[in-house]
Amino acid sequence: MSATRRLPLAFALSLLLASSAVVAASDVVDIDKVNGSITAESGQVYGDLETVNGSIRLEDGAHARDAQTVNGSVKAGDGIEAEDLGTVNGSIRVGTQARISGGIETVNGGIFVDRGGNVAKGIETVNGAIGIVATEVGGGIETVNGDVTVGIDSHVHGGLKVTKPTSNWMPIKFGGNRKPRIVIGPNAVVDGDLVFEREVTLYVHTSARIGKVTGATPVAFDTPRAPHD
Repeated sequence: MSATRRLPLAFALSLLLASSAVVAASDVVDIDKVNGSITAESGQVYGDLETVNGSIRLEDGAHARDAQTVNGSVKAGDGIEAEDLGTVNGSIRVGTQARISGGIETVNGGIFVDRGGNVAKGIETVNGAIGIVATEVGGGIETVNGDVTVGIDSHVHGGLKVTKPTSNWMPIKFGGNRKPRIVIGPNAVVDGDLVFEREVTLYVHTSARIGKVTGATPVAFDTPRAPHD
């Protein structure tokens, strides 16, 4: 069979696969609420999960596109997959071996990603702590008023930034004059620059590798945990 005679068959096959994908996508269920929590069941595939007043839970192995709430937490189990996780007033906690193809973001609340996680873009908070353990972050980590722990064996490709509070963040209330505590743990890597627009306490393990530091003086440590302030 000549190459020109094979082309229509290949084209028809590609159309068939594309149409199958459309059908599969149409079967995905979105869940949208104003008041109430949402649970994505283990092993199931969902579209967007959105609520205003309520928490979102992704059980082990659940797949979703976005999981977004305004007043509530987002809790994800082990082996989940999602595009973006976000909340305004609440924390986000992600179990082991998670795959996030977008980013994770809160305004008032902490973020934690457990071992084996992969976040393709960045992790951001305004007023909450960020912690990752043995996790890869394709973008950067950014906060205004939160502590940050880049834990053991983690790799952040896009740098780390602590932004100076401005009037644009009001009426968000910040924690007085307390300095954010930044820890780069054992065997952790931060490829990009570490930029601090406000005073912080920065601890860097002797086995860690980091980029250029602006606005802080690193304090080296060689114990499993950073010193207490």
